[in-house]
Amino acid sequence: MRLVTLSENTAGKPGLAAEWGLSILVETAEARILFDTGGSDAAVRNADILGIHLTGLDAVVISHGHADHTGGLPSVLARTGAIDVIAHPAVWELKYTKRPYEDRHAYIGIPYRKEFLEARGARFILNEAPQRLRPNIWTSGEVPQRTDFEAIEPYFYVKSGDAFLPDAIADDQALFVKTEAGLVIILGCSHRGLINTIRHAQDVTGEKRVHTIVGGTHLFPKSQAQRAKTLDALREIGVEKLGVSHCTGFAASRMLSDAFGDRFFLNNAGTVCRIA
Repeated sequence: MRLVTLSENTAGKPGLAAEWGLSILVETAEARILFDTGGSDAAVRNADILGIHLTGLDAVVISHGHADHTGGLPSVLARTGAIDVIAHPAVWELKYTKRPYEDRHAYIGIPYRKEFLEARGARFILNEAPQRLRPNIWTSGEVPQRTDFEAIEPYFYVKSGDAFLPDAIADDQALFVKTEAGLVIILGCSHRGLINTIRHAQDVTGEKRVHTIVGGTHLFPKSQAQRAKTLDALREIGVEKLGVSHCTGFAASRMLSDAFGDRFFLNNAGTVCRIA
C-alpha cells in the first residue's frame, strides 16, 4: 500500500506547489483512490512533477465540502474523465465561517455548481452511511461524536434561506483501509474529532489495531487540555505511526512529534508513505 500526498500546506520537495488544502492518492492492491483534491490545480501539477498519472483512478472520495478539499475537482476531472465522486450529502450545503472578530460570513463551501462538475465527468454518489468500496476499503460515512472533549468550533455555519445556522459538518468523513498490519486511516480535517474518527473506524471495519494515521487532525484551534486528552487517547488506542497534515498546526505537531518520536512524520506535498 502506498499513500502519496499531492496537495498540502507545505511542499516537502523542491519544485512542488504548496497551498492551504489537502489531497492524498491512496494506492492498494484493490484500488487507486484520490482522497480530496486540494484547493486548486496544485494536486494535478504536483502529480505531473512526481510522475504520477491520475488516469485510471477507481474513485475520488471527498472528505467534506470545504473549498480547500474540493477546489481542485475540475483539474482532476480533466485528467480522469468520468469517475465516481463519493461524498456525504451535506457536502452541498452552503458552508460559511465567521469568527467573533469578523464582520461578515465568508463562503467556504464547494466553489462550483454540481451541474458544472457533472458536465466534466463527476458521477456523485452521496451516502450518509459508511460505504464499502472494496473488501478492505471503506468510507467512514458520518462520524458519530462520542467523546466528551471533541466538538465542532462555533464559527462554522450553513446558510438556510437568509439564516446562518451552526454547521455540524456531518459530511466530515475519512477513508479506512484494513491491512495485515492493522488499520490505515486517511483523514481530511477530522472536524468531528480525531478520536471519534478512529473509534468509528474500529467499529466499521471490526479491526481494533491502528497501524497508520495520515492527514488533517484539526488540532490547531484546540486548547492544550484537549490536545492532551487526544494524545492520551492515541496512546491508549496504540497508534503505531502518525503523519499529520494541513489543519494540525505547528504547536500540536510538536506535541505529537515529541510523543511519537520516530513514529511521527510531517505529511507534506510530495510525502510518500508505504505500508507493507
